[in-house]
Amino acid sequence: MPTDTEIIAATRTWLEKAVIGLNLCPFAKAVHVKQQIRYVVSPATTPEALLEDLLAELRALQDADPGQTDTTLLIHPHVLGDFLDYNDFLDIADAATAEPEFGDALQIASFHPQYQFADTLSDDIENYTNRSPYPMLHLLREASVERAIAAFPEADAIFEKNRATLQALGHAGWKKLGLDKSRP
Repeated sequence: MPTDTEIIAATRTWLEKAVIGLNLCPFAKAVHVKQQIRYVVSPATTPEALLEDLLAELRALQDADPGQTDTTLLIHPHVLGDFLDYNDFLDIADAATAEPEFGDALQIASFHPQYQFADTLSDDIENYTNRSPYPMLHLLREASVERAIAAFPEADAIFEKNRATLQALGHAGWKKLGLDKSRP
C-alpha cells in the first residue's frame, strides 16, 4: 500500500494533469496555485470511521481562514473502494453537510477510480471527468462555489464541455496523461 505522501502526490498529479490540465474544472487552478487546497488521507477502514473523519474535516474547513484553506480533498484509500458502496455513502456525506452546525455553508463533490454516471457503461470516457486515483470527497465552501460560478457565467455548460473534451481525448489520450491508477 502506498504511503500517505505517495497518495497525496498521485492526487496532486491527477489534479494538475487531468482536472487543471484538461480544464475540467475552471475553478481548480486558482486554489491550487495559491496552495489553498488541504489534502487529507483518512486512515478509515470502515464507513463509520470515514464519517467521523468527514465530520472532523468539515469542521476544520468551516473554522479555517478561506485565504489559507479554501477547499479540502479527503482521500480515503482504505474504505469504499467499490463504487456502489461509495455511491451509497454519498447520501450519508450529504446528510453530514446538512447538519445544523454547518449552516448549509459546505458541500461535497465526489471522485472515485471507478466513477460511473447513471446511464453510462463503466468504461465510457465521460466517466473519467470524476475518476481520481483514490476514492475521495471534495469538501467545498458554498460561498466559494457561488463566487466561482458568478465569475464563470457558463458554469452550467461545464459538464457538457468536459464530456466533449474527454470524448475528443479518448482512452488513448487519457492513457498518455500517465494516470493509469485512475483507470480500473
